[in-house]
Amino acid sequence: MSRILLALSLSTCLTSGTALAEVPRVAVDIAPVHSLVARVMQGVGAPDLIVQQGGSPHEYSLRPSEAAALQDAELVFWIGPELTPWLEDTIGTLAALATVTSLLEADGTLVLELREDALFESHGHGDHEEHGDHEEHGDLEIHDDHAEHDDEDHDHEGHAHAARDPHAWLSPQNAATWLNVIAAQLSAADPDNAGTYFANAAAAIVETDALIADLDATLAPVRNGRYIVFHDAYQYFEVAFDLPAAGAISLSDASDPSPARIGEIQARIAAEGIDCVLAEPQFNAGLVATVLDGTRAATGLLDPLGSDLAPGPALYPQLLRNLSATLRGCL
Repeated sequence: MSRILLALSLSTCLTSGTALAEVPRVAVDIAPVHSLVARVMQGVGAPDLIVQQGGSPHEYSLRPSEAAALQDAELVFWIGPELTPWLEDTIGTLAALATVTSLLEADGTLVLELREDALFESHGHGDHEEHGDHEEHGDLEIHDDHAEHDDEDHDHEGHAHAARDPHAWLSPQNAATWLNVIAAQLSAADPDNAGTYFANAAAAIVETDALIADLDATLAPVRNGRYIVFHDAYQYFEVAFDLPAAGAISLSDASDPSPARIGEIQARIAAEGIDCVLAEPQFNAGLVATVLDGTRAATGLLDPLGSDLAPGPALYPQLLRNLSATLRGCL
């Protein structure tokens, strides 16, 4: 009897090992999107993160382990070339056989245009588009497009065509939409675990709706506050919570602001009684000190990538909570 039990036990282990081996290998560009994918895959497997914490998604040198993760990937989830232009050719080379999902192209995604001025309209968020019905979080038509992007779309300072703002993960409504996109792509690659993927996505959408309500309550007392951010990465968050910024020290994620732009920002702080100027851990703190010089504005630290948080399912909601807490405290 003991031998039979041992044989059954070994058989179970082998079967379990086979099931694990069949879980698709998944690579994800940045930690916030990785968090959403990890939440959908919870209990089944774990995705690989390409751009490690503390790295800039705009300019990043792949480590051998990250290149290997892309090469082994059956599925790749990324924002798109607007955020990581260097990754487009890399995916085409290393993950040529993978199913690639650009979340900025997914049906239901709110897409905003990049703003082209250091000073923003008080209540204007610019033109935007949606791919499909943004209000629905149900089953979505999935796109696996590899669309051509004009050079201007890769240039944050380009003016020939309106470039798209890639920081779309800071809209929790977009996150809720993407959870179903992620679940559908995973289920197509791994039908045996489709039930788990969609159940996880459904639970995460409920959690996201509760998070939105919590953050609305957190930010309600400071909704009339006036603040300036380091770089223009937050308009999706501004739209989601009706909390528009007054301006950005730097428009581009990859360049320092000109003296003229710093002068514009300083003038607005003096003229309009700006309450808060927010720095970021990835950028030059000295520029914020220059902008604050001679003003009474408070300061705080925003991090749109959650670089101080451990990667995994909990990172995304904690990232948004941290942004809200910093804004409320500073304002």
